[in-house]
Amino acid sequence: MEGLEQLTEIKKIEGAIEAILFAAGHPVEYKKIAETLQMTPRDARRITEHMADARNADETGGIMMLLFDDSCQLCTRESYLPYIREALGIKRGGNLSGSVLEALAVIAYNQPVTRSFVDTVRGVDSAYAVGSLLDKELIAAVGRLDAPGRPMLYGTTSKFLRVFGLSDLSELPEAGSVEAAIASLTAEAGASDTAGIEQPIEFEGSGETAPEADGEVPADAGNGGEQ
Repeated sequence: MEGLEQLTEIKKIEGAIEAILFAAGHPVEYKKIAETLQMTPRDARRITEHMADARNADETGGIMMLLFDDSCQLCTRESYLPYIREALGIKRGGNLSGSVLEALAVIAYNQPVTRSFVDTVRGVDSAYAVGSLLDKELIAAVGRLDAPGRPMLYGTTSKFLRVFGLSDLSELPEAGSVEAAIASLTAEAGASDTAGIEQPIEFEGSGETAPEADGEVPADAGNGGEQ
């Protein structure tokens, strides 16, 4: 009887976690789940990992659980995206242009980096591309380089991981060149040859959509200088 009661209690905890993630519509930290359910963050992580294993093993299920370093999230399975769009009247997400995706690849595989580093690798001014990635919250400022002028350092965000279906940066495929890095990111996103970035649709209210199409603009447009 005691074992049955313990099992019932675990099921209630899992149900509570599922309800929290469904209502949130965005990643919720294990620490917050632990505080709410009066357990340790380690136990919260362990329970969500068990839930993710069980839910994600069913490839016909419409809902997936994504696990990140410090948080977790519910989302719809990408294979059902056409049906969701049709039923809810959601327009197809936009694309990242080749130039913006190239800048993202340089940052993702070399982070943290300055915009000048991105410029040097690409051979062109990347002010617009970096600004676009910042606006889309795929990258963020993570500090400043200890050098004259103390230029800003950039790295990828948790949204980048969600968009590209990664749990952490260690899952990035190996890439020996910028071209290989772009190809790897495109493959991770399940994208087309035009570098379309599709992400799982999230529950209730986060309002996130796939990044819209962009084109590179002249160097004097947008952010002109290093930040």
